[in-house]
Amino acid sequence: MGTEKGKYVTIMDTTLRDGEQTNGVSFVPHEKLILARTLLLDANVDRIEVASARVSDGEKEAVSMICNWAKSVDCLHRIEVLGFVDETSSIDWIKETGCQCVNLLVKGSLRHCSEQLKKSPEEHLHDVLDTLSYAQKQGMRVNLYLEDWSGGIKDSAEYVFFLMDHLKDQKIEHFMLPDTLGILTPDQTYRCVKLMTDRYPNLSFDFHAHNDYDFAVANAMAAIQAGANGLHTTINGLGERAGNAPLASVQAALKDHYHVQTGINESKLMEICHLVESYSCIAIPPNRPVVGESVFTQVAGVHADGDNKSGLYCNGLLPERFGRKREYALGKNSGKANILKNLEELGLALTPEQTKAVTKRIIELGDKKELVTQEDLPYIVADVVKHSAPDDHVKLDSYMVSTSYGLKPLASVRLEIDGKSYEETATGDGQYDAFVRAVRHIYRDKLQRKFPWLTNYAVSIPPGGRTDALVQTSISWTFDGKSYRTRGLDADQMEAAIKATFKMLNLIEDLYTQAPERTKENK
Repeated sequence: MGTEKGKYVTIMDTTLRDGEQTNGVSFVPHEKLILARTLLLDANVDRIEVASARVSDGEKEAVSMICNWAKSVDCLHRIEVLGFVDETSSIDWIKETGCQCVNLLVKGSLRHCSEQLKKSPEEHLHDVLDTLSYAQKQGMRVNLYLEDWSGGIKDSAEYVFFLMDHLKDQKIEHFMLPDTLGILTPDQTYRCVKLMTDRYPNLSFDFHAHNDYDFAVANAMAAIQAGANGLHTTINGLGERAGNAPLASVQAALKDHYHVQTGINESKLMEICHLVESYSCIAIPPNRPVVGESVFTQVAGVHADGDNKSGLYCNGLLPERFGRKREYALGKNSGKANILKNLEELGLALTPEQTKAVTKRIIELGDKKELVTQEDLPYIVADVVKHSAPDDHVKLDSYMVSTSYGLKPLASVRLEIDGKSYEETATGDGQYDAFVRAVRHIYRDKLQRKFPWLTNYAVSIPPGGRTDALVQTSISWTFDGKSYRTRGLDADQMEAAIKATFKMLNLIEDLYTQAPERTKENK
């Protein structure tokens, strides 16, 4: 079993079609257009499948928008739509959108043909050939899905070969082999795909994995080893039931373990994964390979120590490839090496005794299931080494937020920066949004300085807490290309968010003090 080194594998991403079959996920037309642009121009996938024919008027509008844009940037040949063996209906629908390529769905197993269509193989083949002929007369390019191919090749291979023998000389660009029900193991995938590539060596085969047994990525790799030329993926593994093969994991495995080529721009994968997370409202699990929040975070102190000694706990899956960085968690499993790594990044130097005391305090907090972030570290250090708390350059003097029916929330804020008072008022989409807008106005309009962008906002009840007790607000920010996370704890959610915000403001004030040119607003 082997793969030709340097072989090029095409990636067809079906987030906008198969991924949208995730329970509860529905993209509106402008979201589909933005995702299509990001997939093709930023992630650089080879092709995208954007819809199923005849679904709805809204779907037709979305496909038309995508095709109009794609034509303007010479990408129309990379847009595909799923169509059905329904005489002329699907082909006409797809042609009206401006799309030039149909992915024709054909029954790939005798069971589906006889029990769902109630037709003989000969009757179904006749219908397929009629639809193919009509599509080609309309100037459409055709790819062909063998639906339930995995069930067909296992239980009725003679039926699969009957179809293929009659279709192999048709003008079909890609024969697409879906494991529709996710039933194959990697070994079975290799054997079944090999049957196809050996019997039809001059045809181009794509493999389409489903993840019902958590084999989607492994099966995709097996298909490539068996001679498949292309793979189908979705962003974040979206898809029906357990989903499809996630693009980021497929890309990493192809490059690092099978040494094949793709056109994927790895540095853009995190961006599009977060975009799909936002549009789909399906959160990325923190332990999702490559793109999960925690996957480049070392927790055990021995790992940080090993990384200090020739990168002993690093592998080829380097976070920098994906626009990320390795982090070292602070908690009950933290050792001295973890603490030193975080202190080094913050530019803090401690004596061995002070480091030991800080480590002990962090472990105590971890035992209580407290979340400890790098941004908390200066405060912990100040407390442990018995200094006064870090001086706050930015202080909140007063604020007022109000909300009324039919009106946007209003916030008035007065804060003090290095002893000088500033005041501003703003409206927003919520009370906290109004508060942040007012503070942003002070920084941008009165100080002519950049302000951090909020990228994530999460509210939780601390472990062991009650709904009428404290709430914890954790806020993620980006500033000057770096990511930060601060948190606040209070009985009031708004107060907790404000505490987290002022931790961030003091962090960037320290940056401004160290290098004032970095935080000046670009004009």
